[in-house]
Amino acid sequence: MEITVQTAAQLRLTAEEFELIKVKLGRTPNFNELCAFSGMWSEHCSYKNSIKWLKTLPREGSKMLVKAGEENAGLMDIGDGYGVVFKIESHNHPSAIEPFQGAATGVGGINRDIFTMGARPIASLNSLRFGSLTEGKTQHLLGGVVHGIGHYGNCFGVPTVGGEIYFESCYHSNPLVNAMSVGILKSGNTVSATAEGEGNPVFFVGSATGKDGIGGASFASAEITKDSAEELPAVQVGDPFQEKKLLEACLEVIKTGAVVGMQDMGAAGIICSTAEMSAKGNSGMRIHLDKVPTRQQGMKTWELLLSESQERMLLVVKKGMEQPVMDVFEKWDLPCSHIGDVTSDGMLDFYMNGTLEASIPAAELVLGGGAPQYTREVKKPAYLDKIAAFQPASIPVPSDLKAIARQLIAIPNIASKQWIYNQYDSMVGTGNSNTNQPSDAAVVVAKPTQKALALTTDCNSRYVFADPYQGAMIAVAEAARNIVCSGGRPLGVTNCLNFGNPYDPEVYYQFSEAIKGMGAACIKFDTPVTGGNVSFYNQSPDGPVYPTPTIGMVGLLDSVEQKMTLHFKSEGDLIFVLGKMTDDIGSSEYIHKIIGEEFSSAPYFNLEEEFQVQQLVLQLIDGKMIKSAHDVSEGGLIVTLLESAFVAGLGFEVSQTDLHIRPDAYWFGEGQGRIVVSVDAGNAGLFSSFLEQQHVPFAQLGNVTSKEVNVNGEGWGAVEEWKQIYENVISNLMSK
Repeated sequence: MEITVQTAAQLRLTAEEFELIKVKLGRTPNFNELCAFSGMWSEHCSYKNSIKWLKTLPREGSKMLVKAGEENAGLMDIGDGYGVVFKIESHNHPSAIEPFQGAATGVGGINRDIFTMGARPIASLNSLRFGSLTEGKTQHLLGGVVHGIGHYGNCFGVPTVGGEIYFESCYHSNPLVNAMSVGILKSGNTVSATAEGEGNPVFFVGSATGKDGIGGASFASAEITKDSAEELPAVQVGDPFQEKKLLEACLEVIKTGAVVGMQDMGAAGIICSTAEMSAKGNSGMRIHLDKVPTRQQGMKTWELLLSESQERMLLVVKKGMEQPVMDVFEKWDLPCSHIGDVTSDGMLDFYMNGTLEASIPAAELVLGGGAPQYTREVKKPAYLDKIAAFQPASIPVPSDLKAIARQLIAIPNIASKQWIYNQYDSMVGTGNSNTNQPSDAAVVVAKPTQKALALTTDCNSRYVFADPYQGAMIAVAEAARNIVCSGGRPLGVTNCLNFGNPYDPEVYYQFSEAIKGMGAACIKFDTPVTGGNVSFYNQSPDGPVYPTPTIGMVGLLDSVEQKMTLHFKSEGDLIFVLGKMTDDIGSSEYIHKIIGEEFSSAPYFNLEEEFQVQQLVLQLIDGKMIKSAHDVSEGGLIVTLLESAFVAGLGFEVSQTDLHIRPDAYWFGEGQGRIVVSVDAGNAGLFSSFLEQQHVPFAQLGNVTSKEVNVNGEGWGAVEEWKQIYENVISNLMSK
């Protein structure tokens, strides 16, 4: 067939990119080659519209064991001769049109990124966004996504230990499904995704290749439209039991010493793994696609190149050690085929039945090589003028705080997520310490060490919408706050950057400002960005989603005994709030969901004050001066107090300490940098004296009671009544 600019456009390549490909090849590409460039130069694989900004993020730290972006996932030192491997990625578009498989294969793919480096996954987390939960479409998407995450993770045998979920109308057509995986490996046992050594054999291992997922990377690099359902073949189909076998086989084959390099076949399939491994090793490959195990007959060259069938790996093996490798995969009853060899000329030559079907320089396909890099136009969004014009004084102060609080805890963003997490196996592997003793972050034993990891995913995207720079800083700060409240010290970050169309200058403004804010906060908390994912084109004809730079953060505890929990422990304990109380209702659940104000300012935030509060809490935990710690976030101070009470069924009696602040701001405002702690009454004097020396604002709110809630001298009823409302909101909506 004649290859023209129209052919390129059908494959989502621009006219300029088509001309660039011809220059790089010195000729017009054939269809197979054009398909390869289409997959590899998609936004999903090349980061062509984001890499220049990503390079500005802090990417180095004393605990880093591999450089950011160097391998499939980040790797940081946790001591005792072990490292933690972690990464977060998106599976948004597939989940929008096939929520079960979209979410399931997202979980499978991120776990492969972990064990392809030689680490055993020990924990999964997620970050989810949907439209209004009163909508039937949202209920369908949520049910499918949760089922997919639970099915794959439960069958694969890795606990889902944490996550977050928000419901906002902007995600109605374009949900966000971000999956994070965390693993442990012994230092020095890392396997690199590199192809080197001329003549070394290249093996395809894992599930046979089919036609599912073809063009998935390109599909993920386009907006969701009414025609997107026609892209269903671009959605992969997962098999968690195959992945479990693949995990064990890969970890076993590493021990043979035969593996030179290994990479999973994720986005863009075989073309991606062959190109990236070759480019990294300054080598090439000669691949015989007819030797690739298939489950469908008559697959064409371009289909084999681009298929994203799941549970597959590409291995480069030391020449002469083929048999031990084949023996391992035969033991695990997995396909294992010698499909080619490493070459030294830098070319990827793909053959089908002896005929050369495509010949491409590996380096020209990949990020950091020949893939284009763009900086798009930036324009401050017009809606920010509405936010700047917001006047809190125009909002009447409510007279019935109790009624507002009852409405708040029934908002799905705030209410208990037990309907969701009860579908996940959180205990497999027996490392999760949070089942009966919850803390702000998940705390997982880092077996086989004696250390523990604190894990969290965080981002309030409405804050980022209101102020992209400050909102992204808050996302990092909240993640660190959750780690600290759990007794951990923040270690590093992986991010999943979910934005609209980068060709929209207002979207690109949000993206660039968010990167700046994220970088500033990561520097302050000494949490380098180890890697992650950019997901653009989260946009429908109704417009883009809220800018959502999700932060996955890992923290370290020397022992699980250092863990701090979030709940009140004993009647009579005193309740304090650490951090500045502010007259602020901007971007709160209260102002947005109850008052109905779409455009309000981001909540109060000061990076230095936030850092000081977190350092103080670590001192308090180390000195065993507090009995609980729970950060103030969505819903404000009153929700933090209620959540602290629910676990043990204790009540509280509290009063507003600063009457200069409007009552709704005091109780429902979401000003940042605040943490509620409880203290044994016998230590109150020593505790207060210590705080007065720290130059951190604090206030004594009241004390823990047996069962009742009392605010400003008014009885609000039994804590159990509040808990029943809080726990049943989502299940009631999903049962309609």
